[in-house]
Amino acid sequence: MHENNKTLNPLLSAALPPFIDVATFCALIGAGWSLSASHVLSFAIAMALNYLLKVRSTVIAQRRTHDWRLLCRLLLVSLMALFLRGGVLSLLSQGFGWAAQLAILPAVIAGLSVAAPGYAAALSQTDGSETWRKLALGLIAYAFVLRLVYLGTVELLPEEAYYWNYSRHLDIAYLDHPPMVAWLIKLGTAVFGQTQFGVRAGALVCGVITSVYIYRLTRNLFGEASALAALALAQILPFFFLSALLMTPDSPLTAAWAAALFYLERALIAGRAGAWWRLGLALGIGAVSKYTVGLLVPVTLAFMVWDPKSHRWWRRWEPYAAAVVALAIFSPVLLWNAQHEWASFAFQTSRRLAEAPRFALHKLIAASLILITPTGVLAVAAALTSSKPAGADDEKASRRRLFLCIALLFPLSVFTLFSLRHEVKLDWTGGPWTGALPLMAAGMVAGGAKLSGLQARIRAAWMPTLLTMLLIYAAGLHYLALGFPGVGYNKHNELIPVGWREFSRQVLDDAATVHGAGGAEPLIVGMDRYAIASELAFYGADQRGAPVATSSTHLFGGMGLMYALWMPAKLQAGRTLLLIAWDPKELTGKVVESHAERWGPVEEAVLTHDGRVVRHYYHRLAYNYRAQVSVAD
Repeated sequence: MHENNKTLNPLLSAALPPFIDVATFCALIGAGWSLSASHVLSFAIAMALNYLLKVRSTVIAQRRTHDWRLLCRLLLVSLMALFLRGGVLSLLSQGFGWAAQLAILPAVIAGLSVAAPGYAAALSQTDGSETWRKLALGLIAYAFVLRLVYLGTVELLPEEAYYWNYSRHLDIAYLDHPPMVAWLIKLGTAVFGQTQFGVRAGALVCGVITSVYIYRLTRNLFGEASALAALALAQILPFFFLSALLMTPDSPLTAAWAAALFYLERALIAGRAGAWWRLGLALGIGAVSKYTVGLLVPVTLAFMVWDPKSHRWWRRWEPYAAAVVALAIFSPVLLWNAQHEWASFAFQTSRRLAEAPRFALHKLIAASLILITPTGVLAVAAALTSSKPAGADDEKASRRRLFLCIALLFPLSVFTLFSLRHEVKLDWTGGPWTGALPLMAAGMVAGGAKLSGLQARIRAAWMPTLLTMLLIYAAGLHYLALGFPGVGYNKHNELIPVGWREFSRQVLDDAATVHGAGGAEPLIVGMDRYAIASELAFYGADQRGAPVATSSTHLFGGMGLMYALWMPAKLQAGRTLLLIAWDPKELTGKVVESHAERWGPVEEAVLTHDGRVVRHYYHRLAYNYRAQVSVAD
């Protein structure tokens, strides 16, 4: 009997917390609690019970009851488990329509798959390369699964919805970007439907491609241990995590940039002639993704000039063939620009150069701190200023170092000079930071070398940095998909993608009311550049099952980007418009009112999400729209 109790107690201690978790969740849902509140409270009860039944005895045996670092690690693991299980719960209940009482079962299993090995790692008192390797693999897997789970449950950012509209108007180029983002969205939605997951599937694939090439590049340069560290960085650092989650031109650009660096290293450092045409392919794909990849051309030329062993390539045909391949892939964008008065090139160059001078170096520095974290910036600075590359001092190491320095510093120098007199955007330096990942990874591993001073502090800071970033991502995604009990949403949903589905439903109801009253169905016009029009088009199509016509502020003389080509103002003459704005002042004024024969009143409405107010918005009807306005008007 005594032996049976010894066997039974571990089984009970393992099975009781998840049983209580599921039972409590179902009871709370049955009592009318929200999905988020039920999930958080039942998890907290289960984790407290798990600590008392299983973890506490180990903590006491190790004499670590007052070890605050251990408690912080256990809390961190618990939160990571909570946020991943929240993603599974949201995916199954909101995405696939499962009953909450059924969806909680896989959600609990997902949480346990994080909590069990996480607690074991936190309680482990062993250290070494194998422990670090297992931890790195666990973080890589968690980052990937986190994106996969939340990919289809978090609403689209306005930029993503705008690029989805690209895919509805498929072309070989667009005013503000090359076409790759549209092609990827078209492919993703063809496979997975007109859904959030379909829009973002291409970003996930691009993230995998980026990680594979970063791993291979770093392995070639610094070995297997550094390659694993680089893989973790490519999965977790902010720019790379987000570019593999959100469908923007940065997603294919980053994948192409990583591939180009890999093949450039194979060609210039390893001396493999066959890598050149693959480099041309990568550059061509990058060029139809985002024009920034063009900075790799002078990077290549600079290394061929600076590195004596690369001089021979000036006399070989392979680099020139690579240029032809890249140009051939890019030629459709050239054709589109030639047909549209070089509008896209002008938009990205002369238009920006013509802006009023403005010092923005501080913004570029802040963007770097955000994109690769302060630890990453310090790690790059330490790697660039060190006397020799970590773990090696031979000629090959010097060439590798030169290659990475040019690949990183040349693009960053261009953006730095530009920022001295012009505004910069947050994501501009994202692609170039790809070249920094091998340097960071080599510093993390450093062949087991003993470090001191700043380098030692940087190495010690990496694991807390990566864990903190994963926790921030997980908490943020959980907040966007499920929310937190008692926590509201920011009113700026053009920055925080929450409430667009409800917003679309309310606006379509307003439009249907006008149509049902005997008037023509109004054209919905968002009084901003693209956010309102794009989100209403996507979620409106989702609700109606058919495309919804929307347009932008260009109908009233504003900047509408591609909407000016998709919905030319002169073709909307005589139509009834339903104008939507966040500020009522955008719906009034002489300029706006001169574009219609008759106007309805400005009306206020409230946008809510899960019963909580997000923000107020305003709408107004315009009858008999006029594209051309005379001076007398």
